[in-house]
Amino acid sequence: MIERMATRAAAAAQEPVVFIIDDDRGVREALQSLLRSVGLRVELFDSAAGFMESAPPDVPSCIVLDIRLPRLSGLDFQTELAKAGLDLPIIFITGHGDIQMSVQAMKAGAVDFLTKPFRDQDLLDAVTAAIERDRGHREEKRKTSRLRSRHDSLTPREREVMALVTSGLMNKQIAADLGLSEITVKIHRGHVMRKMGAKSLAELVKMAGTLGIKDPTG
Repeated sequence: MIERMATRAAAAAQEPVVFIIDDDRGVREALQSLLRSVGLRVELFDSAAGFMESAPPDVPSCIVLDIRLPRLSGLDFQTELAKAGLDLPIIFITGHGDIQMSVQAMKAGAVDFLTKPFRDQDLLDAVTAAIERDRGHREEKRKTSRLRSRHDSLTPREREVMALVTSGLMNKQIAADLGLSEITVKIHRGHVMRKMGAKSLAELVKMAGTLGIKDPTG
């Protein structure tokens, strides 16, 4: 019984969460009721500062944000989030929006800009899209982190060989460039492929691109 409860609690902790930031209590509670009706976890905040002081769980998330907030506006908060490295998808809601605001918000990466009154389904669709975007972004970050760990496991010489191999040089050219024998280059290349988990040169080139490894010959 205790184990089942612990398992359910652990699963719940990994569920997506929607953060609602609005200074109108009635709006917060109405949105909370709507989102909970489709099984979503919801956390409420009456200000941007309140959210910044919290510790958001590390799960797929999004923010439903009123564009007009006291002290720090929604657009300014969007900027502050970016500066803090919190790349959470934002859905703006407002009763006083204009085209300039919506363009600014969307250019800065907002998922949607909804003008009150909006249809419940429009918000639910926007939240679904935002959570899926964040889920994909988090998965890409995890993949990049794993690749970086593999790259960090390479020796300095293996990193040199990887950079040259993925720039398109042949083993003979790499050997001449590094002052090594061609056989030694082949050995290093094999180690790189194994440690990086690359099954082909094309896959290794893609990994190098993801890691931002630049062509040392260029």
